[in-house]
Amino acid sequence: MIAKKNISKVFFLFLFFHLIIWTIVPSISNTNLPLDTIEALAWGSNLEWGFNKHPPFSGFAVEVFYKIFGANDWAYYLLSQLFVIVAFIYVWKLSNEIFEDRIYSLLSILSISGIYFYNFTTPEFNVNVSQIPFWALTIYFFWKGINTKNITNWILFGIFSALGFLSKYLFIYILFSIFIYFILNIKRYKKYIANYILSVAISFVILIPHLVWLFKNNFVTIFYGLNRSSLIESTWINHLENPLIFIINQIIILIPFLIMIFILFKKLNFKFNFKNRKTLFLISINLIPIALILITSILSGAKIRTMWMTPFYLFFGTLFIEIFRKNIDLKKIKNFYRIFLFLFILSPAAYLAVSIFDEQKRTDFPGKEIARLVQNKWNDNFANDIKIVVGDEWSAGNLSYHLESRPIWFNDLKNKASKVKDNQGVIYVGNPKILKKICPGVFGKISPVGYCMIGKK
Repeated sequence: MIAKKNISKVFFLFLFFHLIIWTIVPSISNTNLPLDTIEALAWGSNLEWGFNKHPPFSGFAVEVFYKIFGANDWAYYLLSQLFVIVAFIYVWKLSNEIFEDRIYSLLSILSISGIYFYNFTTPEFNVNVSQIPFWALTIYFFWKGINTKNITNWILFGIFSALGFLSKYLFIYILFSIFIYFILNIKRYKKYIANYILSVAISFVILIPHLVWLFKNNFVTIFYGLNRSSLIESTWINHLENPLIFIINQIIILIPFLIMIFILFKKLNFKFNFKNRKTLFLISINLIPIALILITSILSGAKIRTMWMTPFYLFFGTLFIEIFRKNIDLKKIKNFYRIFLFLFILSPAAYLAVSIFDEQKRTDFPGKEIARLVQNKWNDNFANDIKIVVGDEWSAGNLSYHLESRPIWFNDLKNKASKVKDNQGVIYVGNPKILKKICPGVFGKISPVGYCMIGKK
């Protein structure tokens, strides 16, 4: 048993080692950043209030880091872990509000670290990781708002709600769940209605630039999401098959977490108090979002991709500990720590093994070498810098990231001709057979991609 005075120290040691391990391991094992991170960097080079796939926050975040650290891969692994760490801190803070004994808060955090969303998949900074801190922050400041008289909590609730939505539209599920909880308890929280409306207003103001962009771009991100969920091509069988697959996948994901929780039990006793205010809140923020997304799949036939659930389980440890607290035997905590340490070591070891033995990974892509070859060919033919790369987020995005001039990425130049100035260096990336026929400049090929270079002689 850890002495009470040392519990906080253990928590911060866990954060420290998590940060260090999950920054170093991918940095030494990968030769190129993952697909989604390169994608975010491509968006970041061309800052707009939205992109063809997602809202803009992930692109904003990586661009800040690029301005500071440049094309150093470790910086973006660090960025990803900082997002995870912030989430852990606010899960910890809320857990301390729920439990009188911080040992239960520690168990809550350590148990969710067994869910692979918060370890194995975190090196790839993307819209899913981008949501994680805002999911925790939004929940925490809503809780503080309904339990204190400080208006600042409601302001922060509004801000983080907007930032979460600007990370990924799926964030609407936690916002709607909080709204349901608030409405169902409106008698208790009647005095906070004005504060809640203020939060909504703050969120809306922050979202206005993105909403305007969305309207001007024909809601392109909405249609992308519909296509990704296979909603447009949904058939009647999908209304049964996809929800069932979703449930099975979630159970599999939660197995290590459930083992860690249930190993603490002295006996199974399901007589818990659902009238408890804290319990009801935890049920609302944990189970309602999952229920809503399951209902979405049942009604629409949508395919819910596993990674979309990344932030949904942040407070699962707090929920399970709260519900089953009377069943927990702290004398069994050594067994819990053993399993935690095993998983804590196993996850980065497994990641390292995959990086070494899997020869078909995008993280083995020679992005830096290709950028060097492209730059050399450009220098042999043109006097100006490369300012724009045009093509898909992976091939063109890698060039945008690795080239020293940090060219702006565009998926295409349709309706963007005005953004290309005279004598500005442009590289088109794409099918070599097509580009070779239509290229008005210098054509080059680095298999399997072709490059059309247009610059000032």
